[in-house]
Amino acid sequence: MKLRLLKLGTCLASLALIVTALNVNTACMMFVHQPELPDAAKKLRKF
Repeated sequence: MKLRLLKLGTCLASLALIVTALNVNTACMMFVHQPELPDAAKKLRKF
Protein backbone atom coordinates (compact mmCIF):
# COMPACT_ATOMS: atom_id res chain seq x y z
CA MET A 1 0.00 0.00 0.00
CA LYS A 2 2.81 2.43 0.88
CA LEU A 3 4.57 1.64 -2.38
CA ARG A 4 1.47 2.57 -4.39
CA LEU A 5 1.07 5.82 -2.50
CA LEU A 6 4.74 6.63 -3.06
CA LYS A 7 4.45 5.98 -6.80
CA LEU A 8 1.23 8.00 -7.00
CA GLY A 9 2.85 10.89 -5.15
CA THR A 10 5.87 10.80 -7.44
CA CYS A 11 3.69 10.82 -10.55
CA LEU A 12 1.57 13.64 -9.19
CA ALA A 13 4.62 15.74 -8.33
CA SER A 14 6.14 15.28 -11.79
CA LEU A 15 2.82 16.13 -13.43
CA ALA A 16 2.59 19.31 -11.35
CA LEU A 17 6.12 20.30 -12.40
CA ILE A 18 5.32 19.76 -16.09
CA VAL A 19 2.07 21.75 -15.88
CA THR A 20 3.86 24.59 -14.08
CA ALA A 21 6.65 24.66 -16.65
CA LEU A 22 4.10 24.82 -19.48
CA ASN A 23 2.19 27.59 -17.71
CA VAL A 24 5.32 29.69 -17.18
CA ASN A 25 6.30 29.53 -20.84
CA THR A 26 2.92 30.57 -22.23
CA ALA A 27 1.11 33.87 -22.15
CA CYS A 28 -2.57 34.62 -21.82
CA MET A 29 -4.37 34.89 -25.16
CA MET A 30 -6.69 37.58 -23.86
CA PHE A 31 -5.38 41.00 -22.95
CA VAL A 32 -7.72 41.24 -19.96
CA HIS A 33 -5.93 39.15 -17.37
CA GLN A 34 -2.47 37.66 -16.94
CA PRO A 35 -2.05 36.39 -13.37
CA GLU A 36 1.21 36.99 -11.53
CA LEU A 37 3.45 33.96 -11.12
CA PRO A 38 5.36 33.09 -7.95
CA ASP A 39 9.13 33.66 -7.94
CA ALA A 40 9.80 29.93 -7.73
CA ALA A 41 7.84 29.34 -10.94
CA LYS A 42 9.76 32.05 -12.79
CA LYS A 43 12.92 29.94 -12.42
CA LEU A 44 11.40 27.42 -14.85
CA ARG A 45 11.31 29.87 -17.77
CA LYS A 46 13.15 28.80 -20.90
CA PHE A 47 13.85 32.25 -22.31
